[in-house]
Amino acid sequence: MPGGPRPDRPLPAVELRVPTDEDALHWHRVFNDPEVMEFHGGAPAEPSFYEELTARQRRHHAELGFCLYTLLDPADGAVMGFTGAQPWPGDWGPVGEIEIGWRLGRAYWGKGYATAAATTALEAVRTAGVRTAGVRTAGVRHVVAMIDARNTRSIAVAHRLGMHHAETLLRPVSGRTTHCYRLEV
Repeated sequence: MPGGPRPDRPLPAVELRVPTDEDALHWHRVFNDPEVMEFHGGAPAEPSFYEELTARQRRHHAELGFCLYTLLDPADGAVMGFTGAQPWPGDWGPVGEIEIGWRLGRAYWGKGYATAAATTALEAVRTAGVRTAGVRTAGVRHVVAMIDARNTRSIAVAHRLGMHHAETLLRPVSGRTTHCYRLEV
């Protein structure tokens, strides 16, 4: 990365995998917390939402070589959340661009996992013993991160990744201010 990631402490080890069918329930459980969902609509999504999301991520991985990966706790294999990249799913904002994102369960906040996992997702990832392309090796030139302007934790992760604030947008439905961060990869 130009400028490289700028962590303020050593990054923890992380393990990523392409989401499985079972990860839909794990994601639902980990994200079933109003604090975790505060900047993602406020309320936890139904399990069917995560079933569709994990299936879409498997398709992205097969077609693009990257996706939103399931983030595993290296100590015990528990699902911590997700991180990775996908085509921006909205019909507003950075349409046609690749978005990098992360969402972790509350128990994993503030420990460097989001920065470590996002950094790993940008590079090649070892999945089930097989090395796969990361965002950079898949030929993506730059990524964006769309972050609610109030989400200081995610803004800090974007800065540690070396991202810069590119523009400010209003979400069409909620009218909330969202910052678009960019990173040349």
